[in-house]
Amino acid sequence: MTNKKKTALKTTDGVSGSEMINPSYISKFKSKRTKTLNTDKLVKGILNQKISELSRAITLIESTNQQHQQQANDILKQCLPHANNSIRIGITGVPGVGKSTFIEAFGEHLTSKGKRVAVLAIDPSSSISKGSILGDKTRMETLVKNNNAYIRPSASGDSLGGVARKTRETIILCEAAGFDIILIETVGVGQSETAVHGMVDFFLLLKLANAGDELQGIKRGIIEMADAIAINKADGDNQKAAKLAKVEFNRALHLYPKKSSGWTPKVSLCSALKNEGIDAIWELVLEYISLTRSSAYFNKKRIEQNKFWLIQTIENRLKSDFFSRTEIKKELENQLTLVEKNKTTPFAAAEFILRLNKSL
Repeated sequence: MTNKKKTALKTTDGVSGSEMINPSYISKFKSKRTKTLNTDKLVKGILNQKISELSRAITLIESTNQQHQQQANDILKQCLPHANNSIRIGITGVPGVGKSTFIEAFGEHLTSKGKRVAVLAIDPSSSISKGSILGDKTRMETLVKNNNAYIRPSASGDSLGGVARKTRETIILCEAAGFDIILIETVGVGQSETAVHGMVDFFLLLKLANAGDELQGIKRGIIEMADAIAINKADGDNQKAAKLAKVEFNRALHLYPKKSSGWTPKVSLCSALKNEGIDAIWELVLEYISLTRSSAYFNKKRIEQNKFWLIQTIENRLKSDFFSRTEIKKELENQLTLVEKNKTTPFAAAEFILRLNKSL
């Protein structure tokens, strides 16, 4: 046998191919990649409005790694005193209503007035692959280049209402980073929107004319929660239909109980594509904020939301701890098999697992 001369391939950082396949180098490379900044540096970066540090901190918040979660909690604790100074606006609507186009036009309008805007765009997760496209930055190609705007797409996962599991905490970090307006775009695929309503100051529902739901009062719960309805794409041949839809929605809104805020929801027309009516919607938001702050409802609502998220956080933690236990995982697989073979009922299986958890 003849020994062939090995050729050392060089990478762009000057590392040879033989070195790259060395296990010790791979370990060193992986540790270098996964190394995170310490908490103090991240917090300092966030307070100094550095987007890279803000993004890293949000990634820690979204992580399921226990070590990352602990660091995320420390970051949140230090950022909390610098939060709560923004206006939080939830925006929802069915797919195709033009949420991304509207948010881009709205965001551009706000930044033109000297506001710093953070967009938390929630992408729907596939129930099959569990993946998300996260294409909001692509759809908002103008706003993403704006130095006074920050777009953070997140996967909805299995969260109710199309809201990412850690959206509430992300809001705190964005506020600490000095953003004046937080826009939260929900999935809008028919899930309950209670989650997003429970974390925003103003809830905007985007609608379309001729969608067949003006008189049905579809999604009664969503309309009841809405502080304003904006009929989008009110341009060209759609203008007449949009005006008629506005009349119908105004009539429908008068049938709903009066809001505890004292605010009467309003219907507005807009065309995000042609940048028409956007300023009027912002004026509605300002009018609402002024009214609720003068009546102390604004702060009262924030306090109630914090209480809600306390309970929600406990529920999420209990659920996470329950399913992460080794004994529960093992028995769950066993009970699932028994259910599949029709040897037990789902209810009996659940009761058995709950008893097991209680005895551990």
